Amino acid sequence: MSMATIRSLMQKDQNLTRLCIVFLAVFIICTVLKGTLFLSVNNFQSMGKQFPEFGLLAIAMAFTLYTAGIDLSVVAIANLSAVLVAKALLLLVTPETDAGTVTAIILCVFLLALLFGTLCGALNGLLIGGVGITPILATLGTQALFMGCAVVLTGGSTLGGLPPEIAKGMAAKPLGIPVPFLIFAVFAAAAAFIMERTTLGYKLRMLGTSVKASAFTGFSNVRLYIANYMLSGLLSAAAGIIMLGRFNSAKADYGASYVMEAILIAVLGGVDPYGGKGNMKGVIVAILIVQMISSWLNMYESISNFYRQIIWGALLIFVLIYNHIVSEREKKKASEH
Repeated sequence: MSMATIRSLMQKDQNLTRLCIVFLAVFIICTVLKGTLFLSVNNFQSMGKQFPEFGLLAIAMAFTLYTAGIDLSVVAIANLSAVLVAKALLLLVTPETDAGTVTAIILCVFLLALLFGTLCGALNGLLIGGVGITPILATLGTQALFMGCAVVLTGGSTLGGLPPEIAKGMAAKPLGIPVPFLIFAVFAAAAAFIMERTTLGYKLRMLGTSVKASAFTGFSNVRLYIANYMLSGLLSAAAGIIMLGRFNSAKADYGASYVMEAILIAVLGGVDPYGGKGNMKGVIVAILIVQMISSWLNMYESISNFYRQIIWGALLIFVLIYNHIVSEREKKKASEH
């Protein structure tokens, strides 16, 4: 690849270029401060198991932000999907069930969970696109609904005693690569393809840029909202399955902090909360940046987990201010020309 080509790509997506520079800077800082502890294979494998769940939620959030919306119910959908999987497995799998049948049941239940998450997303899309409820209020309502259902199904406690095949499967490392990372890679690649290479992705960006322009173009905005939030629900359910396997249990309030992290990552990745701008490549790089920072913080016993909310909140505010300044500067340049 020639320098001219590289320069052209950098000019085409300056946000992605900035993110790659930040990624390298964070990587170097973590390496200098923690050396072989950070660079160890065990640390990278640990990161590969940790970020897929909130990474998928961040991609789900990015889809909704593309259309100038938001989905506050992503974690609730993930947990409710995991709870339903746990309840079904506890009902269907007994100590007498042979291993082959257990595996088949687990795969079928996982597929049904993905379908359920998609239907939850469809409800969000219908409320927003069909009924006309503001996204933040619609998903705040469904968040309470889905979480309430999970609490009722679990009695507010943790559902354990799941088939050991789930934990073993999620803990597996084919070719040294954690299974959660492989699941994330498949869904992330599919999400990037949908958003950047398909007609649906183009229509969603058009919808985020201008609802009226989308309608005048002949697109069905109601269908687009439903499709958009169905994708968000599908990704959320996939995150719930990963959490179920990693914790080997299900609960109504797992990953309570993931909503803010998902918003932070999507915005850090360059997705405009006002809609129509951004790409999945930036979101994926942002996921890796946040995970590196998180893993680096874990290496300091003196830094309590209670400080994480402060750190993520401050970082989100900083990114929003920075993006606003850059946006205003670009508008000024455009008006001058």
